[in-house]
Order: sequence, then C-alpha cells, then structure tokens
Amino acid sequence: MATPNYGYEKRQKELAKKKKKEEKLKNKAERKVGDGPEDDSAPSPDAPADGETSSPSQS
Repeated sequence: MATPNYGYEKRQKELAKKKKKEEKLKNKAERKVGDGPEDDSAPSPDAPADGETSSPSQS
C-alpha cells in the first residue's frame, strides 16, 4: 500500500490559499478603483448639508 504524500498535500493547500488571497486582493483593488473620487467628494445622502442641523435648536 502506498504511503500518503504529505508534502504534496501541504503544497496544494498553500497554493490554494495563495490563489484565494490574490483573488481577494484583486477584488479589493477593483472595488477601490470602482469607487473613485466621485464618492469621496459627494456628501452622503443621510448627512446634513451646510447650515442644516439634524435636531431643532432650543432657545
């Protein structure tokens, strides 16, 4: 009976892990490029505009 090749199995796991990590970094970079400066300069929809307050002032 043949003995298991643990070195081969370990190498395959490492390659799979490396591939998954590279894909994750690639997806992260694509999302960062996709957002672009447009989203950074535009105010968020739930943020109050200049001069507006979210709660009424009490005087």
